[in-house]
Amino acid sequence: MTTPPEGAPGGTPGGVPDSTSKPSDAQLPGKEPPAGEPAGEPAADDQLSLPARRGEERLEEPVARTGMFGVTTTGDTSGYGRLVVHRPPLPAAEPPYGGYFDVIAQGLGSALQADGVDFGDAVERVTTDFGELTFYLRREHLVAVMDKLLHDPALRFEIFGGVSGVHYPADLGRELHAVYHLVSITHNRRVRLEVAAPDADPHIPSVTSVYPAANWHERETWDFFGIIFDGHPALTRIEMPDDWPGHPQRKDYPLGGIPVEYRGTKVPPPDERRSYS
Repeated sequence: MTTPPEGAPGGTPGGVPDSTSKPSDAQLPGKEPPAGEPAGEPAADDQLSLPARRGEERLEEPVARTGMFGVTTTGDTSGYGRLVVHRPPLPAAEPPYGGYFDVIAQGLGSALQADGVDFGDAVERVTTDFGELTFYLRREHLVAVMDKLLHDPALRFEIFGGVSGVHYPADLGRELHAVYHLVSITHNRRVRLEVAAPDADPHIPSVTSVYPAANWHERETWDFFGIIFDGHPALTRIEMPDDWPGHPQRKDYPLGGIPVEYRGTKVPPPDERRSYS
């Protein structure tokens, strides 16, 4: 089982880990490059981190899907028909995370442990990409985690920043994701939460009992992505008309499915347009 980290290394004044590094002598003005290395070219060790090298590594990753907007034929004149999307490995961070990230993880772990819930049972994995702490939660523990984040004195995330949906058709068994942003005014901290649900069972517990402000946000996410928030007081459409078919921000929703008339001419969806070679 995963256990929450203890202690936190030093970071920047804002609490986010300091990723800056001291430049080498070869990068400082007036310094000559080491013998045996041509001027103006990075050292051999640095070449592994060049953008071109990282691009080559991405091309070696498995292909998640091709095309866009559900279009698989050459009739897609938008240019996305030949798009190739690679599947990067799932990122994960190991403690210590740095700065106030460890304080949040430790506080959440202690609060859950008081109710007999292990940190590793509620949190699948943790990431700290782009200076942002993200807890990937199991959906059955979402409401309990939200309750601790709001009411525990060591956490106190009073501001509910909203919930938005994401659709990953290639993430089999986890196609629909709900992403939450919380802010602590008391401690001046931020945290991001993410919960996944399969397309065949798009149910995620509503957090309106903890954060009433989630009411309209969950309605919008259901409207656009089809995520059903169990326990919501009135899960009805909020953006689209009541009789609108489907959920238009899903990746498998047809683009241009509504016939558009322009000076007597109708614009068909991309997979029905005439292609040019």
